[in-house]
Formats: sequence, structure tokens, C-alpha cells
Amino acid sequence: MAEKRLSKQDVIKLVRDLDIKLLHLQFTDILGGMKNVGIPGRHIETILEEGVPFDGSSIEGFMRIEESDMCLKPDPATFAVLPWKTKEARLICDVTTPNGDPFPGDPRGFLKKMLQKAHDMGLEMMAGPEAEFFLFERDQNGQPTTRTHDQAGYFDLAPVDKGEAARQDMVTALEAMDFLVEASHHECGYGQHEIDFKYADALKIADQVATFRLVIKTVAMQHGLHATFMPKPVYGIAGSGMHVNQSLFKEGQNIFFDPQAPEQLSETCLHYIGGLMKHARAFTAFTNPLVNSYKRLVPGHEAPLYVTWAQKNRSPMIRIPAPRGKATRVEVRSPDPSCNPYLSIGLMLCAGLDGIANRIDPGPAMNCNLYDLSPEQIEEKHIETLPASLVEALEAFQEDAMLQEALGNHIWQQFKAAKLHEWDQYRTQVHQWEVDNYLGIY
Repeated sequence: MAEKRLSKQDVIKLVRDLDIKLLHLQFTDILGGMKNVGIPGRHIETILEEGVPFDGSSIEGFMRIEESDMCLKPDPATFAVLPWKTKEARLICDVTTPNGDPFPGDPRGFLKKMLQKAHDMGLEMMAGPEAEFFLFERDQNGQPTTRTHDQAGYFDLAPVDKGEAARQDMVTALEAMDFLVEASHHECGYGQHEIDFKYADALKIADQVATFRLVIKTVAMQHGLHATFMPKPVYGIAGSGMHVNQSLFKEGQNIFFDPQAPEQLSETCLHYIGGLMKHARAFTAFTNPLVNSYKRLVPGHEAPLYVTWAQKNRSPMIRIPAPRGKATRVEVRSPDPSCNPYLSIGLMLCAGLDGIANRIDPGPAMNCNLYDLSPEQIEEKHIETLPASLVEALEAFQEDAMLQEALGNHIWQQFKAAKLHEWDQYRTQVHQWEVDNYLGIY
């Protein structure tokens, strides 16, 4: 499954041939926010050989002031010219300590560690995300609103789909940055869109998700619109998800596929599903990291609430799409596009590998429509549900020793502190719903 990767010398030549004036060195903080430092292109050799030191004390989830010196080490394979800038390019970086050791709080470093764990088992993870987003109008001051400029629905086209021109420019920009876009279309909600790109190795996909959000927001702004990956920006309509398709390859063969097995799904695939189900409630803290994420995970809008699996059925958390052979894959439907892609993909891989190592049985496929079942029937079938709130998800992760150990104490403690603060702010706010429902009565 390997593809040709740009080397340091390839990037040096490209920077010189293209006369790149400014290099954006990018990385993400623990919450998934993109960070950036600009370096003149003439320093490309030094950047690639030595990295760039920076102060991490102000980066969310990084280090305290007394131990804040860090270094950005660019990955040459991530070089891409920014299509909306003149003679500017970006490189995605790993974060290290000054002596070159991986920084334990680097999300990209965590994913690389999990991929190395899979590699040590002879396995390579491939992934393919399906990220949804909304396009909203801005007000007279340029601030985002939740007003959409279209009333289109699923697969509608112009002139009903008024976001089509912006979406096409997004596709053009993504392809200019080496994305292989497979499809783009209007989603179910007014102003809701989806752009799918081809599956690839998991590290490249996580890099692309981080880049994708930047591209979508930048191009939307050029059209006078605001793009949001907020999971549930509008009450009463479907929220935005980011289904993550995943498969494992060994010596170039998809080991989830077994032509002799029932439904052509290998034991390895079933055990991987079992691991995902065992740890689902815990990793939801990272795949659905906002207070708002749990406004999406509610009944009524095809939200994947139930920790089970199925084929030809979109009500469970895990679905097996129809294609087989090299395209055999597990689709985890619960993540949303606000997540840190490195932490989310890394934790799902970790869960799946635990399932393989311990031969975890996922139980029978639930091929019925789970939305039609009563709470009593759900309980009778012993089907778990995903956490109902951010704090419940954090508590579930706190109880999962295996995922905690894999993630490391630094990321977990910093993430937990930030999210408990977020929850406490939300919990103590007086919301408009409370005023509307209580003020005149009590």
C-alpha cells in the first residue's frame, strides 16, 4: 500500500524551483486546533535538518512555562503549496523536546505510536473519513450566524443548492493540495455539505483532516460565508458527523476480507469490531469532544447511539459497507468533525488492536432498525448506548485503563482538565431555553 513520499531533497528542490517565499509550519494542539509559524523559504535546508524551536507554554495542553522549550520537526511528505496564497507552502510537523525525543503531548506523535504498534504486528491501517459541515451567512460585521443561504436537501443541485459554487472551489483547492476527492454533495440539512476524499494510510488521512478544515473555512470566507464543523449548530435538524472507514492490510492484502467466511468478513475483522465496541464509550470522549457533540447523539436524526454493529443498516454505531475484497472496511459512524483526528483515529486503532489481540467477540450483527426498538427492547438485547454528555464520556474514559495507558498521562490529564472546565462553564450558564420556560412561571 506504500506510495512515493517526498524526501528532504525533493522538498528543498520544490521550494527553490517554485520560489516559495514563506513556509507555514503547522501542527495541532491537544484539542485539535491548527497552529502555525511562518518561516522564510530560504531557510528550508535548516528547517528540515534542525527543526524550529518554539515556546510551547501558550499552546493548549502543551507544557508549563518552566519546561516549555520545544521543537517543530517538519515531515517532508506533507509539503503542499497553499492555493489561496502566492508563493507560500505548508509543512506539517512533529513536536519534539529540545533533545529530539518525541513530546508526549503531541497528538500526531500519539497516532504514529499506535501505527507503530500495528506495524509491529505486521499490520497497516488505512482510513477514509466522511466529514460534513455547514455553510452559514455572516452578518454585516462579518460575524458568523446560523442563517443559511439555501433550502436544499440531500443531493440537490444549483440553483436550489446555493453553496455549490463555494463547494466546487473547495474541491479545486483540496485537489491542488494533493487530495484525491471522490465526491462532493449537499447533505440533508439546509446549508449542510459533505466532501469525501480517497482513503489512504491513517497518518496521511489525519493530516488531511486537519488540512481539510483549514481549506473549507478559508474558501468559505472567500465566498462571504462561514463554514462550521460544529456537530449540532441548529436545533431540530441532523447534525454533522465524520464517519471514519477503517481497514487493516498485511503484505498488501486487506485482512478484514475472507472470501470463505460468512458475509466474507474475517475473524480478524470481527475481533477488531469487538475491540471498538468494548472501548466505544471511552473513546467517545475524544471522537465527540464538545458539549455540543451530545446534542447530535440523540434519537430522531439517524444518530449512531447504539454500541453495536450491522451490515446494510445505518442505525448502529458500526456499519460494514457492501464492497468486499480490498474495499472491505469497518465504518465507525459516531465521530464528529470537531475531533482531533490524530487522537481519535489513534484511539480507535488502539481499541481495534485490543480486540484482535484478545479475540473479542462483537456478538451478532443487529440488522434490524434499532430506532424502532423501545428502551425495554434495547435493554433486553443488552445493547449499550454511547454517553449522553461530555462529562459521562470523560468518566467512561477514566474507567478504561487500557486506553489511558496507551494515550499517556500527559495528553489525558491536559485534555480532561480542559474538557471539565468546558463542561463546568456550560453547566453553570443560564441558557435561553431556561429563561423562556421558567421566567414567567416561577
